Amino acid sequence: MLLRAAVLRGTLAVALASTVAAFSSCSRSRVEHGDVAAAASRSSPSPSPEFAAKLAAALRAKGPSYTPNTRHKNPDGTPKYTNRLILETSPYLLQHAHNPVNWYPWGDEAFDTARRLGRPVFLSVGYSTCHWCHVMEEESFEDDEIAKALNDDYIAIKVDREERPDIDAVYMSAVQSLTGSGGWPMTVWLTPDRKPFYGGTYFPPRDGDRGARIGIFSLLRKLKATYDQSPADTERSAQKIVDEIRRQMAPEPASSSPTAATLDAAASFYASRFDSAYGGLRGAPKFPSSLPVRFLLREHRRTANPELLRMATLTLEKMANGGIHDQIGGGFHRYSTDERWLVPHFEKMLYDNALLTLAYVEGNQATRSADLADVARRVLLYVDREMTAPEGAFYSASDADSRDPSGRLEEGWFFTWDPAEIEAALGADLARLAEGYYGVTAGGNFDRRSVLNVPHTLADAARALRVPEQTLGASLRDGRERLYATRAKRPPPRRDDKILAAWNGLMISALAKSALALGDATYADRAARAAAFVLGHMRKDGRLLRSFKDGAAVGDAYLDDYAFFVAGLLDLYEATGAVRWLEEAIALEATLEGHYADEAGGFFQTSDDHEKLLAREKPAYDGAEPSGNSVAALDLLRLYELTTKDGYRQRAERLLGAFGGVLARAPSALSEMLLAVDFLRDVPKEIVIVTRGARAEAEPLLAKLRDVYLPNRVLVVVSEGADLAALARIVPLADGKAARGGRPTAYVCERTACELPTTDPEVFANQLRAGKGAPPRKALSR
Repeated sequence: MLLRAAVLRGTLAVALASTVAAFSSCSRSRVEHGDVAAAASRSSPSPSPEFAAKLAAALRAKGPSYTPNTRHKNPDGTPKYTNRLILETSPYLLQHAHNPVNWYPWGDEAFDTARRLGRPVFLSVGYSTCHWCHVMEEESFEDDEIAKALNDDYIAIKVDREERPDIDAVYMSAVQSLTGSGGWPMTVWLTPDRKPFYGGTYFPPRDGDRGARIGIFSLLRKLKATYDQSPADTERSAQKIVDEIRRQMAPEPASSSPTAATLDAAASFYASRFDSAYGGLRGAPKFPSSLPVRFLLREHRRTANPELLRMATLTLEKMANGGIHDQIGGGFHRYSTDERWLVPHFEKMLYDNALLTLAYVEGNQATRSADLADVARRVLLYVDREMTAPEGAFYSASDADSRDPSGRLEEGWFFTWDPAEIEAALGADLARLAEGYYGVTAGGNFDRRSVLNVPHTLADAARALRVPEQTLGASLRDGRERLYATRAKRPPPRRDDKILAAWNGLMISALAKSALALGDATYADRAARAAAFVLGHMRKDGRLLRSFKDGAAVGDAYLDDYAFFVAGLLDLYEATGAVRWLEEAIALEATLEGHYADEAGGFFQTSDDHEKLLAREKPAYDGAEPSGNSVAALDLLRLYELTTKDGYRQRAERLLGAFGGVLARAPSALSEMLLAVDFLRDVPKEIVIVTRGARAEAEPLLAKLRDVYLPNRVLVVVSEGADLAALARIVPLADGKAARGGRPTAYVCERTACELPTTDPEVFANQLRAGKGAPPRKALSR
């Protein structure tokens, strides 16, 4: 349903349709001489001397190396304007702290001021690495005339969607209802009681810009006139939009639990839209999450359908060879602008790289492809080198834009090359090989520069370049590091260095699963450092906090924070055997149940004591990030297998039943939840390995586990004695198990019924492949 605001007349009725909207990719100093005023706006409320002093102190605290993100500067380089956002920690809000716009952060102060002055509210929502957010800032929010219009007629609020996904969800629902699409930057006009009456995404500054009929400057004037002249119509329009938001975000009635038919329907959907040439779904742009590789791998295991495995592996291979994969530094960019995965949108998000690591690790397990494992290792190397805080937690993202040699911000400059740059870095002979392998040409493939990609296999490239394959491989490995060192001298993209509990949970999972699957304990060590940081610095009174930056944690945690972090702790427990992580996961899941649960099944995005917005979302969609409900479902099923407490299973089934209607109508909308459906319909393996001493003793057995693609299982590795006795109180399956003859001993069980214990790795491998849970098979019903 598309609502049309009744207050809109004439040109405004078609403004959204004719503007440049739905850019949904974003569609992730000294102060002494500074004019510290909230944009020094003419009729905007002036800050008190005390508040002005507070802003000045915050600016001084940034230190002499601080570079204000604005073109409005005094002759000595200090910012001409400073607004309330200087008091925030969000990198996105701080980017706007020196706009001439009198920005407020979200909160009662802004809305109380709007009510007192009789003004509407202008709400702008985005995030720090969003390209079109930067464009709108530069074009509009740095423009004096547009800033004056905002300051004279509105109360302007900035929100970081990554810190406040609840606000983003509510008003994105409004924008989608009004326009049929959404994205960032998101722009919404509100009444002082927080009701939206108009909205869109990106707006150009003035009429005619970028081919738009109407720009933000005209909209600001026309909407203010409508708000003043037709207050009753505005209120009625706003209430209709609120009613639609609440309808859209209301939890669906519980339905029947999904069945194997749900999995079959999802697989058929993806097969019907698969791009057989380049992988992923047909068309452009292409997002890595559009084809859920991990689901397809499970479906292949369940049905033995070779086409599903081909879909998954072709997609992984084409992404790895494309420009969406940073061939020099590792890691993946946000998405591809074309169907070939060639030219990316260059921002990098922590969550994308965590989720893709999981996909490549599982792809390696399902196929034993060393190339897929190498991609995962390179992603984790990138995260280690560029996205890890000194304390061990992980930063959020890096920007798409970087400065070219002239100092201009250009998308992708940091990551692209021309032949002269490569020859200067590598010398003529090695440059010839690198250019041939990575598809570098004089004309380039992106603004006369080249996005490095791998258009041919190593063998084919070696033949074309007339060098032995082994020689080419060695040369490329050397050249990659030299190009990385050369690139590191360029001005890098801005990095969003806030630490989010949810995204750290995803990366902890990626590292812990990689440690187990790839046999590298250093990954588990890195995951443990991050987990310890979150638990030690991002928790208050036993409850998680959302975000950490500049030495402080802020914001109530959301469902995603709990669900993703609990999953990370469970993966870390399996990778290390340290019972602390399991205990913390159990405690945090109890908090989630106590404050976020819906009696009908599943969880709300916000807690029962969170700020009350126009609606309380119960997430029911897996997009670039999985929904918290999808991950929580699998958390509950894994906790049931470990603890045998039936309450976990019952809650998981209620959760899946609560989303049964969505899964029946459009299973691809909850692609991550399909992993939990597959787990529930399977007979998961329960694996206990008991050693006499250190976990390293279990390595011969764990090596066999790595050789089997067994996604639906739980793993316990424990040493005899006090460790086992303590664990048995939490994991009853460990009770009575022993290291037979002093040797590491494996127990492979299903529904607590175990095979004969074995110390022989080959027997253990056969047990893993055998039984009700072994492929190929049809799904089983509990």
